[in-house]
Amino acid sequence: MPSPINRLPLALALLLACGLSHAKQTDASALDNHLTPLGAERAGNADGSIPAWTGGMKPGAAAVGANGDYADPFAGEQPLYVISKANLDQYKNLLSAGQQAMFARYPDYRVRVFPTHRSAALPSAYLDETRQNLAKVSLADAGNGLQGYNFGVPFAEPTEGLEVMWNHMSRYRGGSMRRSFASATVQEKGDYTLVNYDQLYAFREKLSDLKQDENLLYFTRVLTTSPSRYAGEVTLVQEPLNQVSTPRAAWQYIPGQRRVRRAPTVAYDSSARYSFGQVVADSVDGFNGAPDRYDWKLLGKRELLVGYNAFGLASKQVKYQDMLKPGFVNPDLARYEKHRVWVVEATLKPGARHVYGKRRFYIDEDSWQIMASDIYDNRGELWRYYESFLTQYHDLQLPLTALESTYDLISGRYSVNYLTNEEPRRMEVGKPLSEAEFTPAQLKRLGK
Repeated sequence: MPSPINRLPLALALLLACGLSHAKQTDASALDNHLTPLGAERAGNADGSIPAWTGGMKPGAAAVGANGDYADPFAGEQPLYVISKANLDQYKNLLSAGQQAMFARYPDYRVRVFPTHRSAALPSAYLDETRQNLAKVSLADAGNGLQGYNFGVPFAEPTEGLEVMWNHMSRYRGGSMRRSFASATVQEKGDYTLVNYDQLYAFREKLSDLKQDENLLYFTRVLTTSPSRYAGEVTLVQEPLNQVSTPRAAWQYIPGQRRVRRAPTVAYDSSARYSFGQVVADSVDGFNGAPDRYDWKLLGKRELLVGYNAFGLASKQVKYQDMLKPGFVNPDLARYEKHRVWVVEATLKPGARHVYGKRRFYIDEDSWQIMASDIYDNRGELWRYYESFLTQYHDLQLPLTALESTYDLISGRYSVNYLTNEEPRRMEVGKPLSEAEFTPAQLKRLGK
């Protein structure tokens, strides 16, 4: 007896067959069994150096000061080993190309490796939504947007590179946040100028007046507070869910001009403000914005040494001058652990323009944070190396970057972002906000 497809008109049968062959295979029960609620492998690795996930770090794991200073729950641990140029060959299989290049560029560079703790833990509402997303969320417009998405991890069981990247771009960051932080670009000899900011952001689930079908992923608004030559500048970004139907919208207020203007260059490879060309717009947070200029390939998973449980780097007992050293962030403050990461490679499309010809991203399986990326120029030469240091703010059930750094392997400069060590105020997380907080009309008022 012929199959149902064989009894259909040929064109329709071919269409259905194609749809069946590319149907997304998801299994919600896997998130209760061999996978965690966010889609990571629940089990540890073969030799036990990566433990099983058992729910992440619990609230109250260590003291939290009124100013948001988190005591290190692992302060008593000693490094398992320290990688230097002398023993690099022994550990190359746990390092990316960019990490290995740091040892070649800086003879005194070192990496302190500690026991692995799978600390990432998120609120139950976010986990519940992630489960529902398996059946309702899909890529839109060749992967340049999301369809059927509200919040949560869109693809807890990814099968392609862009699904992993969207998991990173939409990952949980508290829903909304008001905070102060600093950035700096450190010159080859170690001198730098701090730039300080006040930031307010809100993802769609924390906007009380957002329409359900509105094409928006998040708003972010950043006011520069110092130094005086930059103070009063404000940038507003409206980040869409689908970046083809509605490109990113951005505005800036510059006090010297005393007007709000559109800022179409806050995207792709334009220089991030105050980074002196060291950081491009779409490499902030590892990667952000429209992915349409690259071809994306999922290379699988691997074990990698990454910056994790970075309470030492985030401590308010640490001054910036003790952290920002010539060449690289002070390695005596940085903690590395072995974790499993997804590996995604982005190759610039023929005819597309970007200063980066290829990028290889390493994304934490437990949080979907980009932990590192190897960045190549258009000649195929390794140019820059990006890394982030993740901290679990346990009382908030929030895995968040304590700082990120981008190293130029040629010039010897590096940039750091999201520094909060010398900020006296604690960040405010999870409060409902209104779209009225994120309009161009707000910028001039804030910049006065």
